[in-house]
Amino acid sequence: MTRSMSWMVALAALVIGGATVPAHADDTFKLAAGQRGNWDTAICEVGQRAGIFKKHGLALDILWTQGAGETLQAVLSGSVDIGIGVGIMGVLSAYSKGAPVRVIGAETTGAADLFWYVPASSSIKSLKDTDGKTIAYSTNGSSTHGIVTAFIKQYDLKAKPTATGGPAPTLTQVMTNQIDVGWAAPPFGLQQLDEGKIRVIASGNDATIFKGQTVRLLVTNVATLKDRKSVIDRFMKAYRNHRLDVFERSSGTQDLRGVRRHLERDGEAHARQILSEGGGGPRPARRARHHRARCRRAQVHRRAADEESARRADPDSAASVGACRGRVDARARSRCRTAPA
Repeated sequence: MTRSMSWMVALAALVIGGATVPAHADDTFKLAAGQRGNWDTAICEVGQRAGIFKKHGLALDILWTQGAGETLQAVLSGSVDIGIGVGIMGVLSAYSKGAPVRVIGAETTGAADLFWYVPASSSIKSLKDTDGKTIAYSTNGSSTHGIVTAFIKQYDLKAKPTATGGPAPTLTQVMTNQIDVGWAAPPFGLQQLDEGKIRVIASGNDATIFKGQTVRLLVTNVATLKDRKSVIDRFMKAYRNHRLDVFERSSGTQDLRGVRRHLERDGEAHARQILSEGGGGPRPARRARHHRARCRRAQVHRRAADEESARRADPDSAASVGACRGRVDARARSRCRTAPA
């Protein structure tokens, strides 16, 4: 065999051998989330179908539960890596008892997305009419559980809190008179509202203690945080960017009911469509929206810091606090007037 032929044989062997090397696989990440199809828990599923998480080398395996109580148990048992939308009261309770749970992100502030309803024919007009009645929540330790408990305490109700699972079984129990007051979250229940079959009597923000506070969290367990921290970091980066993008694109143009329609249809194209509707726009427009969002967050933090300084300097003067607020707002407007290209 000549030298040139030997080189050709070696090169062919190298090419064949290289072809048999498997491509680098995405890291599989197991999630648990309550109430499939709800707006706030749809972020991961829509992002998965649109390939958002794949760009970060992640393949999500999502376990759907009937509520945050089940989600938290899946995290604590090690069955999943991360729990999505877990009620803060359940997490704090578990942590105080020594459970190996750790918070890695805040998922929802306030509870305006949750609402409580009755059949259109019900005599119940408001929460104050629920004495002796049953009022639904999803599972123990969930945000709905905490809010119902807050309703009872705030309004001094004699209602009976009852775990009913997700929005679908809850609706069935309400319409068959097994439960007096049901709960739901968009997009679930919007069709029944449009058809006049149910009436809303309260929203989650009617529980004053939860209004403006962190209500739901993203959590993991101690072992996962120790062994897969780099993967968690990648997931959180993808989750934050994707969540902000979905909310900004959806604002004012994308009806929440579209989320359910797209989640119920298969195919990556439908997930991509929901992300492009209602103001996807070119990259400069996206950068401008992100810039404005950063400015708003910075404005809130600067205002809080300046107001605290003013209170310390003159605790009895409301005028000094108001003056600080005006200066902060003026600076924020001037800095945010022109977004980066």
